[in-house]
Amino acid sequence: MRDIMRTDVPIVKVTDTVGTVARLMAASGLPGIPVIGDGEIMGIITEKDLIARYAHVEVPTPMPFLDAIFLLDGGRDFEEDLRRVLAVTAGELMNSPVYNIRDSATITELATLMIDEDVNPVPVVDDSLRLVGIVSRTELVRVIAKLETGGPNEAGTPSTEPRASA
Repeated sequence: MRDIMRTDVPIVKVTDTVGTVARLMAASGLPGIPVIGDGEIMGIITEKDLIARYAHVEVPTPMPFLDAIFLLDGGRDFEEDLRRVLAVTAGELMNSPVYNIRDSATITELATLMIDEDVNPVPVVDDSLRLVGIVSRTELVRVIAKLETGGPNEAGTPSTEPRASA
């Protein structure tokens, strides 16, 4: 992980504005920015969170039935959409808890975490759970490209694993 993570990680505080988050994300080229509070990772804000603020919010339709009123589901989570739209600070917009990965983790562990939990990027922490870097799918794809083309693997030796044929 240490070889592929970015160590120049921009961070925001829970009190920073959504505008500050958007500017930092655009400037860094990262798909997400960690939110730090009291010296620890409190949450993360991703491109998806920022983009969702501008998407159409589907308001559930009330449907009376006998003596009850049911809300017809519009597909997406209305409360979650509304939370994003109304957020003013990083703390209000962030996703929490955050999936982190240790700096000693393998590429396989990172790939599994990204796929199983659908997260991008992933903050990298040391043994004290202190933020030391961040890794996105882009960095992982670069490593995979080297592995799939016979380039050196993490240990610096050529890959001997079989590659899928097209």
